[in-house]
Formats: sequence, structure tokens, C-alpha cells
Amino acid sequence: MKQLVAGQGWIGAAAGIALAFAAQLAEAQQIFTPPPGCQGFVTVQARGCKVSNHYTCSADPAGDQWRVDFGARGPYFVSRIDAEAQWVYSLDLATGAEQRLAPGAADPASFSGLLRSGTDTYDFAQVSDDGARNRVRGFDTLTGRKVVIDGVELEETSFEFRETTAEGDFLNTARGKEYISRKWRLFFSGPSEWDGGEGFASYDQSPVRFDFPGDKGFMSVTPEYECNDQIAGLPVHRVKGGTP
Repeated sequence: MKQLVAGQGWIGAAAGIALAFAAQLAEAQQIFTPPPGCQGFVTVQARGCKVSNHYTCSADPAGDQWRVDFGARGPYFVSRIDAEAQWVYSLDLATGAEQRLAPGAADPASFSGLLRSGTDTYDFAQVSDDGARNRVRGFDTLTGRKVVIDGVELEETSFEFRETTAEGDFLNTARGKEYISRKWRLFFSGPSEWDGGEGFASYDQSPVRFDFPGDKGFMSVTPEYECNDQIAGLPVHRVKGGTP
């Protein structure tokens, strides 16, 4: 099994990652432990039966962050973003599909630009491990509305994006609201709609609770909100930062 390397995160054989996760969770008794050289900083319990553990690694470039998402059936998604919240890397643990940000974006996503002007457009490509190249175009706009969730102040955004193949064939699109944290330079899901070709369907994985070091729920792998069969069976949708 390929080893997980600090600073390079979870990039490697998907089967090895899944096995490492399973062994780690059994040993840790339902507490996620980031790879060596990495440190967790917040756990986010969300609607829609999702809990996300966020961490950073000392060997990564400044501003890079990792996140692992867990659902009712265990871990299912890993993502890495940079200081501008660009989708640097993602891994679907169920399928083993990996995607990486292609160099030379026509219009790179910019968290700094969003804060500075209130709107950020983007047009970039992602390359899958099988060589497929998809194009993502969209925008984020600050609505001016601020919310406080579990004591954490967030700002609401309006967003829309469309993903196509390199040839222009439609793959999926999404629109709705999200939230950002200036402090963490992170996006969080909000009430939105996603269309994979059969019409828009609503989803909402908004944050409900934030757990920090010392809190009982910090680095938990057990989602706590809306974990019924209907919600747990929803397909994975991508939002900011490679977030499903």
C-alpha cells in the first residue's frame, strides 16, 4: 500500500488511501487523525449528514489547506485548496477518481479578489487521473449579508458555475448561496441547486456547528445532522474548493 506523505497529503493510490482511512478510524475510535506533519484546526458539522475535518500540513506551501468529508457511510471526499481557495486537488474515495488543477488558468479563482471587489469570476481547467480535462467557469459575489453560526461570523455569497468537457460538452452546473470565512479563507456550502443533466435539484449542507481543539466533537468522523436515509442517499455535488 502506498504510504501517505506529509506535505503531499493524500495523493496516491485510492485503494491504499481507503484502507489507510479504515485502519486509522478503527484505531482512533471514530476520531480522525491528520497525516504526520499535519494539524487539524476545525471540524464542521453540517446539514445533509456531513462532517468535515479541516487541517494544514507544515510541508505544504503557505495557505494550502486540506479537508476530509465524512457521511453516514464513512469518509467519501478529500480536497486541497491553496491560499486563493483554488481547487488544487480532489479525490473521490468511493470511485478513486482524482482531479488536479491544470496550470495556466484563463481566469484563476481569487479569494483575495472576491474580498477586494465583492465579485470574483473564474475560468480554469481540471485534469483527471485518466487524462480527461474539464473546464469550470463561474463567479462568486458577496451579497453583503453576514450570518453568525455557532458563534462564527460568516459572509454570504451568491455563486454559479458550469463544468464542461474540454470539447464543450455539458457535465454539470450549480447555483445558489454559500458562506465564506475571511479568517480561514474558506467557503462553506449553503442552500443551492445542482443539475447533472436531469434538471436542478435542491441541496443544503450549510454549517450547523463548529468544533475546535478541546471540544468534544473536534475531529469527529460521525455526522450528526439530518442523517436520514433520504439525505444520506443524495449524490455528491461539488461546490467551492472542490467541496461536494
